[in-house]
Amino acid sequence: MPRPVTLFTGQWADLPLETLVKKAKSFGYQGLELACWGDHFDVLQAVDSDKYITEKWELLLDNGLDSFAISNHLSGQAICDNIDERHKEIVAKEVWGDGDPEGVRRRAADYLATAGRAARRFFDARPGRTDEEKAKPVVVNGFTGSSIWGALYAFPPTSQEYWERGFQDFAKRFLPILEVFESVNANFALEAHPTEIAYDLASAQRAVDAVKGHRRFGFNYDPSHFGYQGVDYVKFIRDLASRIYHVHIKDVWWGKGDGSVGVFGGHTSFGDPRRFWEFRSPGRGNINFEDIIVALNDIGYAGPLSVEWEDIRMNREFGATEAAAFVKKLDFQTNTQAFDAAFARKE
Repeated sequence: MPRPVTLFTGQWADLPLETLVKKAKSFGYQGLELACWGDHFDVLQAVDSDKYITEKWELLLDNGLDSFAISNHLSGQAICDNIDERHKEIVAKEVWGDGDPEGVRRRAADYLATAGRAARRFFDARPGRTDEEKAKPVVVNGFTGSSIWGALYAFPPTSQEYWERGFQDFAKRFLPILEVFESVNANFALEAHPTEIAYDLASAQRAVDAVKGHRRFGFNYDPSHFGYQGVDYVKFIRDLASRIYHVHIKDVWWGKGDGSVGVFGGHTSFGDPRRFWEFRSPGRGNINFEDIIVALNDIGYAGPLSVEWEDIRMNREFGATEAAAFVKKLDFQTNTQAFDAAFARKE
């Protein structure tokens, strides 16, 4: 069967889920990747309340939609970050607490561990789910934050020892979380992304090494964060094939602007015409999605293709509708026999 085409709800969290499910179905989606903010997926209720989970599934299935992953990006950002006032605006109030930085980081880690348990309960409770399906890992996408992102550029001179302390801080905070994920058969999928501990292929491999190759640590693959950096986004799939747990379809263009803003963004806002790069609706940017689908087929990825819709210049309902059709047309099943097999002589 073709991979399900889903919509990540993070950019739609201003809408009640009851409203969004109807829109998403009309846009052409087959499911939702539920964000753990707005009213889309409450981690604390999902881990404690059977009624809450039942009502979520009824809402989805009654509107002809499924779900295959939840996403805990916002609170996850606080796990390894150097905390400042910006984090108060994005993390769950239970995570922020009194705002003490180390307390925020620890509560954010607890929240992600809880999200793993909540995801297991939620997906196991889907009506009609078979024992075979229940035996498979569930997926929680998200961010890690990073204590060393501010040292991206190596001045004042930054040693490998300095950067290694950041990776070890990440490992110290994430290994206990990954053990919780192990206990409930869940995978954490980092969206490798500037500001995270992993933002390109080299740092992604280093992050895997930092957690000693823990099998519960992998990636929510999103090419839009690699293309404008000059990272080979197809090589990322092939080199980390066994750790691609989820896929975002998001586009980006680069090489634009008026030459006054570089790849680091110039402290400009999205939509500024001077910018070198911008996120685009799928099919409207520079990402070669054909090569991505071929690589995903080659590694045997069978999970959803989830549209993370971001385009500052386009109406989001128009864009989300266009994106659903684009991904359905883009995707194709891998071949199960050699194309020239029919040429063989049969005795």
